[in-house]
Amino acid sequence: MPFYVSPEQQMLDRAEFARKGIARGRSVAVLKSGPGIVFVAENHSSTLHKVSEIYDHIGFAAVGRYHEFESLRIAGIRHADMRGYSYDRADVTARSLAGAYSQLLGAAFASSVDKPFEVELIVAEVAAQAEEDVLYRISYDGVINDERSFSVIGGDAERLANHIEGAYAATMPLADTVRLAAGSLSASAPLGAHQLEVALLERSTDRRRRFRRLDRTLVEELLHG
Repeated sequence: MPFYVSPEQQMLDRAEFARKGIARGRSVAVLKSGPGIVFVAENHSSTLHKVSEIYDHIGFAAVGRYHEFESLRIAGIRHADMRGYSYDRADVTARSLAGAYSQLLGAAFASSVDKPFEVELIVAEVAAQAEEDVLYRISYDGVINDERSFSVIGGDAERLANHIEGAYAATMPLADTVRLAAGSLSASAPLGAHQLEVALLERSTDRRRRFRRLDRTLVEELLHG
């Protein structure tokens, strides 16, 4: 006789499964700041990135299973390129991208066949004015949260968010923002530049592509300068 599981219990089980996978990932913090939007991730690898560029002024951060969020990153780039080619580059927005990710993650979570994604995402868009910057956090079940100042994802997200909130200011310079995020990522010893992945969506630049990955020498200077 088949074992019956109620739909409610199935959803609870799938949510727990996804959360456990995400909790195993090291956290990422994304913060609005004076010079732009700052991404800081605990990442001991120099080649497997958790923070990436999606389009001219849009960045992406993720935690969870690497092969899953890497496939989502590539899908996001294709979505953005197709939209920019079919319409206009200005029509490629973090909002449209977050909506596309929400549909993908939500459909997988609700499926009775596929397993849910074990990932959590942040999509960020830098604007000419700081008050127009946007941050969207997309959960494993497709739920989108519009974050006002900063967002944290990963296994220790609640502790990190509380730590950042106590010292955060939207006008913080780059060095202070990096130090705050890096200090929050570890509950014990401070993290060094070789343990961090740091990037910036620059506000004031002549380059069309605003995303800039900071090398470890510069990160070291920001942490200790």
